[in-house]
Amino acid sequence: MDFTEINQKICALEKCLENAATVQVDEPLHVGVDLGTAYIVVVVLNRGKAPVACAMEFSHTVKDGLVVDYGGAIQTVKRLVNRIETQLGRTLERAAIAVPSGTGKANAKTHCYVVEGAGLAVTSVLDEPVAANAVLNIDNGVIVDIGGGTTGLAVIEDGQVVYTADEATGGTHVSLVLAGNYRISIEEAEALKKQQHRQQDVLAVVRPVIQKMATIVGRHIKNKRPEALFLVGGTCCMTGIEQVFAEELNLPVYKPENPFLVTPLGIALNCTLQENN
Repeated sequence: MDFTEINQKICALEKCLENAATVQVDEPLHVGVDLGTAYIVVVVLNRGKAPVACAMEFSHTVKDGLVVDYGGAIQTVKRLVNRIETQLGRTLERAAIAVPSGTGKANAKTHCYVVEGAGLAVTSVLDEPVAANAVLNIDNGVIVDIGGGTTGLAVIEDGQVVYTADEATGGTHVSLVLAGNYRISIEEAEALKKQQHRQQDVLAVVRPVIQKMATIVGRHIKNKRPEALFLVGGTCCMTGIEQVFAEELNLPVYKPENPFLVTPLGIALNCTLQENN
């Protein structure tokens, strides 16, 4: 698959982490809030749905898709929103959000309350892999979203989502294995797995965890016939993860250059101009 256009969109979003773009005073803005296990991310798009601002913060207020520190989550989102509002000179009014596939109504509502507590009206609540497909535009295949706490997937046939699932294993589990192997703290393990020159060493140590993730996906798609798998989510930034999945599932596996920002961008693309009732 040619990811050229997708990579260009992600690259434009990455640039917004450093410098926000200019927006018109009355221009409609599309906002996405991603409450992740490792990071909370806020993305803002302009009228034409091009990236204009992006802010993120490391956070442990969400665990395996569940909000475990309600007040802390609200304060983190508020800080990010305030930062972007200062950059743009605009007030953000509404946002779309996403939750892991299979999240119950009560837990999804908690995600809504966090964003509403930060001053934003929620326009829509999406499954994370479904949000990712707003960027990937897959007609047939499986999108696998591996975040800090969960591995979620969406099976897509003829452009329609026909099956979703989510299980509690992700980047946090990778960090735990690294911490145990190298006898270092979780914080040091988090930093280690992001070091480009250590990627081969990291993959060698955590391969069994990645194989487990692939096995989980394989179990959910065993009665399907997908053309390929598409990896997104922060954990998929790991060099070589796509090869492990391909070997385990005997399927073509693809990922964009920066899988981490695919889902946050997709969430923002789904922000409408009316509040969800």
